Amino acid sequence: MKREFKKGWRPASVLILLLLIWEASSRFLNVPDWLLPAPSLIAKEGIIGWNGYSHHLFSTIQLTVAGFLIGASVGLIIAIALHLIPSLREAIYPLLILSQNIPIIVLAPLLVIWFGFGALPKLIVIVLVCFFPIAVSAMDGLKQTTPELKHYMHMAGATKGQIFRKLEWPHALPSIFSGLKISATYSVMGAVISEWLGANQGIGVYMTLASSSFRTDRVFVAIFLIMVLSLLFFFLITLAERRLTKWQSKGAGEAHE
Repeated sequence: MKREFKKGWRPASVLILLLLIWEASSRFLNVPDWLLPAPSLIAKEGIIGWNGYSHHLFSTIQLTVAGFLIGASVGLIIAIALHLIPSLREAIYPLLILSQNIPIIVLAPLLVIWFGFGALPKLIVIVLVCFFPIAVSAMDGLKQTTPELKHYMHMAGATKGQIFRKLEWPHALPSIFSGLKISATYSVMGAVISEWLGANQGIGVYMTLASSSFRTDRVFVAIFLIMVLSLLFFFLITLAERRLTKWQSKGAGEAHE
């Protein structure tokens, strides 16, 4: 805990300094509030406007969590299938790379045309944003298993499924969690983009309404909420990673000793 505090006080200090400079500049330069509101005005709007955006926030959280869980599942299934079936990997992997070259902002209107304005096109957008980092990270992690350990298990008579469950999968967990952390932040962005397409509620809708009415303070509130959600999801996955990979950190410490 002390170590984390020592690491965190520097960026926190820089952030506070930037906010103070922003606040002072807005006041002394008489910058119009509709152009660039001071942090104090943004904080005030965030507090007094809770009832106006709370339902948008909860809607985005639900959409983000659902899309992230589906995207993570799809990414892991693809990674495992391509790892266990080399011929499938050679056929499918290039297509996965091509799928990331299609701009989501261009594909999203087509999804609305095909699937309507319900939750399905929004979930598809989040899944498309999330699954690729997880799939690539998981495949890289599964390939990094020590060859000597695999050879030892082969010599011991282990089947391919046993090698995967007891050796390859545990050793791939750090890489998998790296992909999950990246996808967790992307999922919030994907949810907001999907809400721009035609939703009734959500942070994306709140931001669009605030922008069209020149309520710049509310736009910054929406940006702040998106940042907080991204950091929260990242933090939760980091906690899960620490719990599930304790054995690796202990093993590394013993080896170092």
